[in-house]
Amino acid sequence: MKIGIANDHRAYKVKEKLKRLLDDFDIIDYGCYSDERIDYPKYAFILGDAIVNNEVDLGIVMCGTGIGVSIACNKVKGIRCAKIDNKAEAKSAKEHNDANILAFSAQSHTAEEIKEMIDIFLNSTLLSDPCYKIRIKQVEKYEENNEY
Repeated sequence: MKIGIANDHRAYKVKEKLKRLLDDFDIIDYGCYSDERIDYPKYAFILGDAIVNNEVDLGIVMCGTGIGVSIACNKVKGIRCAKIDNKAEAKSAKEHNDANILAFSAQSHTAEEIKEMIDIFLNSTLLSDPCYKIRIKQVEKYEENNEY
């Protein structure tokens, strides 16, 4: 599995530790590459485009809070980015929403905690109840033509 990872300057150190913990995967680092101040939208958009273009199978994005990068990722057509704060949300992000990018707060979570939540997500599957697929399709339809 290829995992794309992106971050802002506040998440750089956590990202570097997380990459080492994800050594079983093919990791593509989309930046940023230091703790010098940058604006996060660029890196969130690059990661979103990588998912949409099938360069990677899953995206992990981080900033100080995880909020800004999740908002930015969700501006990319075809992205379902879920901001994850705990194990239950990691499970639901897959089971209910089939998220393709997970967003994390680097100031609230260690690399080890983030890895645990990623593992839970990866070991979950979209639930078979049709309501979940219907809801995902409704989001996609709105994304296409602003109709619900």
